[in-house]
Amino acid sequence: MRHRTLKKNKKISLSAPQKIAYAPFWSRALGLITDIFMIGLPISLIIIFLFGYDQTHTAGGMDVLMQNKEALKNPPNPLGSLTQLLLFMSVTVVMWHKSGQTPGKKMAHTRVVDAHTLQNAPYWKLILRFIGYFISLITLVGFFIGLLRRDKRTLHDLLSGTAVIRVL
Repeated sequence: MRHRTLKKNKKISLSAPQKIAYAPFWSRALGLITDIFMIGLPISLIIIFLFGYDQTHTAGGMDVLMQNKEALKNPPNPLGSLTQLLLFMSVTVVMWHKSGQTPGKKMAHTRVVDAHTLQNAPYWKLILRFIGYFISLITLVGFFIGLLRRDKRTLHDLLSGTAVIRVL
């Protein structure tokens, strides 16, 4: 092939960059709150089955950290708390990896993707994103960073290299 023909074909194959519709703050918040209930409730029932009903009446993590009187009277079972956290993380990460959506994200018409490829993110990035939720929660600013950025990415998205986009 001649150089001109190759050059011409190259121009044809290059397409204009597509506009990405990043998910706004309120859609993301709605999805997260919905997921806490839709994923968290069945997991709580599993924890009750495995560790007994008393596990639901123990002190919370913040009570333990703040050394509240409630935490001293009725300390949580660390194995139960860890099991609940690992189950929640496993279900969420697998859903993010398979389809990019959890029930809440599906309802909010959003999807978690790799920020560079816009495809489903690998497991290691999604686990890092889940851990980043706690960093965002501790700082509180982490969730609201998205309000100041054009790409709407929050702290846990920036740490993991993911993005949340709109899907219609």
